[in-house]
Amino acid sequence: MKKVLIIGIVASGKTTLAKQLSEKINIPWYELDSIVHHQTAEGRIKRTAHQQVEAIMDIDKDGHWIFEGTDRESYQCLYEMADTIIFLDTPLWKRRIRIFVRFLKQNLGIEKCHYKSDLTMLKKMYKWTRDFERDRDSFEAKLQLFQDKVIRIYDNKKLEF
Repeated sequence: MKKVLIIGIVASGKTTLAKQLSEKINIPWYELDSIVHHQTAEGRIKRTAHQQVEAIMDIDKDGHWIFEGTDRESYQCLYEMADTIIFLDTPLWKRRIRIFVRFLKQNLGIEKCHYKSDLTMLKKMYKWTRDFERDRDSFEAKLQLFQDKVIRIYDNKKLEF
């Protein structure tokens, strides 16, 4: 494992797994949200699809990485580039609970985030979750193209490193 793509929908455990795996195999990890929404001195700006791919290719020059994020059209190249694709297929009921708990923690100042944690964002997270489940068949078809390098995990709490 030198180039790992951890993919999953909101609150599936991607960041937690990326951090753990990064420590275990000593490879840097990157949040794809930070590739899309780049932090500048003026604030967060959304990169174009071309700029996102440029940032990914720049990181790829090091030869090893862990990227984690949701499935976006702008960085489909990562499916080809990765030697391992980990799909966190966390049960829907668990993701729904995690979204709400995350919202509470962020608004109580217990957990930090790179976005404005308000009711609008909470609704978006639930919408993205519904949309993913509605379009799951097309995502599963995409994973089939890379089945030789896909690992599906249903519960990352049980992983031993």
